[in-house]
Amino acid sequence: MTCRSVAVVCLTILASQGPQPWKLAAPDYEWSFPDDHWARNTYKTEWWYFTGHVRSVDDPARRFGYQFTFFRVGLLPDMPQVHAEWATNNIVMGHAAITDLANGRHMFSEVVYRDVAMLAGFGLYPDSTIVWSRAPSGTEGRWTLRWNGAAFDFNMIDDWQQIAFDMSTRPAKPLAFQGPNGFSRKTQGDVNASLYYSFTRLETVGQLRLGGETIRVEGVSWMDKEFGSNQLAEHQTGWDWYSLQLDDGRDIMLYVLRDSIGGIDHQHGTVVSADGNATYLASNEWTAQTTEEWESPRTGAIYPAGWTVTIPSHDLVLTVAPMLADQENASRQISNLFYWEGAVAVLAPGGRPLGRGYVELTGYGTSNRPAI
Repeated sequence: MTCRSVAVVCLTILASQGPQPWKLAAPDYEWSFPDDHWARNTYKTEWWYFTGHVRSVDDPARRFGYQFTFFRVGLLPDMPQVHAEWATNNIVMGHAAITDLANGRHMFSEVVYRDVAMLAGFGLYPDSTIVWSRAPSGTEGRWTLRWNGAAFDFNMIDDWQQIAFDMSTRPAKPLAFQGPNGFSRKTQGDVNASLYYSFTRLETVGQLRLGGETIRVEGVSWMDKEFGSNQLAEHQTGWDWYSLQLDDGRDIMLYVLRDSIGGIDHQHGTVVSADGNATYLASNEWTAQTTEEWESPRTGAIYPAGWTVTIPSHDLVLTVAPMLADQENASRQISNLFYWEGAVAVLAPGGRPLGRGYVELTGYGTSNRPAI
């Protein structure tokens, strides 16, 4: 069944069921770990997001960025009352990318499947599997995200793109909430919000495959888990998100939500100290000024491509620069789904290295508002 026909089936089911009572993110959510690492089906949208910088164990000069993401797109809070093997209440979408920094290549892969037997699904705590899906069409195997008792193991494979990786992580810092009790406001009130936490520094080992070459790697990753039912307000068109890991041990998360004319509608930040304590930044406590732009030859979207990040309360002025200009992910399965997700260097104003990170840019390009 094609992605388009799946959408028609899903819309038909939704129309027959009427309005659905999705649960909204609330400030008094009662967290339970490790159970909350698994799917929260009563919320409409959920994702598990990993980005990282790794290097070859055998040739440390060879460096790579990677992304691995599973999304749960809720169709109904409960299974539809339809007696059919294809009936589902969730869609599983996976995105993965490898950026070969030495050779200037960015490779992107994706999967989109219904949450049904033999295609994709979500595990239940305490099973080790959190999410899984079949690999892309034409590739044998699975993409999986698993709990290893301390953090996460995950793998992907795409024979057509000739890429694969298999990573295992351990926390170098405890879990950090992105907002008080993990309640992450997207506007000034409580209506538009998500529940959001991160492992801002995960020690990472594994292997990746490029073409016929398998490379043992090690490095550091960042993990985000976020879920909710009404993250963006109607007038918000996208976001700029930064995850920065400084060499002095501090980690920084920042996001800017943009309005329909590209202005700043809402922003938030978190600084996690070297020992794992989180400090939250009000919207007037930091700025991110765009210094460069890059136009995608693939989609025509014009993205920011360099920033000066200033956080006076933490005595920080940071230059954030893409390690490769073209790190755009453009879907081959879903029309007009594209965004920039890239490895960045963090520098002092004079150019001295201070760390590394990832930046995500969504909602750039015509009619490309994220559908969350």
